[in-house]
Amino acid sequence: MNKKISVDQEITGLPGVKIGDFWSWAYSDLLSNTVRPLFAEFLVGYALDVTESPRVEWNYIDFCYKGLKIEVKSSGYLQSWNMEKPSLIKFDIAKKIPWDASTNKYGDHEVRSADLYIFCVLTEKNPDNVCVFDLAQWEFYVFRTSDINKHFRDQKSITLSRLQQYSQPIAFEDVKKRVDEMVELL
Repeated sequence: MNKKISVDQEITGLPGVKIGDFWSWAYSDLLSNTVRPLFAEFLVGYALDVTESPRVEWNYIDFCYKGLKIEVKSSGYLQSWNMEKPSLIKFDIAKKIPWDASTNKYGDHEVRSADLYIFCVLTEKNPDNVCVFDLAQWEFYVFRTSDINKHFRDQKSITLSRLQQYSQPIAFEDVKKRVDEMVELL
C-alpha cells in the first residue's frame, strides 16, 4: 500500500465501523514503547512536511528530506506501566545492515544509513501530567551522522546526558529550521 487511508474508510463487512475506530483502539496508548516512536516519527515528518505517503515499516531510514536521509529516534522518562522512578533516556545508534524497501535489497555491511539523526525526548517525569500529544513536553536534538561517528564511533547506544554534551535541545517549532540549517552544512 503506498497511499494513506482516510480515518473514515469503512471496514468492509462491519457496517458503520471505520478504520479510525481500529486506530483509536490499537494506538491510543501513545506512551507505550511501541507507539511513542511512531508518534515521534510523525511529529518530525509533519515538521518537515514529508507525511504525504504512509510510513514504510523497517526501511533503512525514516524520511528523505531535501536529499538528506533522516533517522528518528525517541525515548521518554515515563512508560505505560507503573514505574518506581523515571527511565534512563538512551537511544539506539548501532550500525545496522540496511534494508531498502524500494529495492527489497539488503546492504552488504553495517552502517549508519542516515545523514541526520533526530532524537526526540518526551520530557515529562510526572505520570499525572504526561501528555504525549502536548508538543511542549517534547525536546528534539538534531545530529549529523558524521558527528555521531566522530564522537561515539562504534557505540551501539547513547544516553541523553552524553548527547547533551554535543547538542542543545530545540522545540518542535524549530525542527524544520534546524534541519534546513543542517542541509546547508552537508
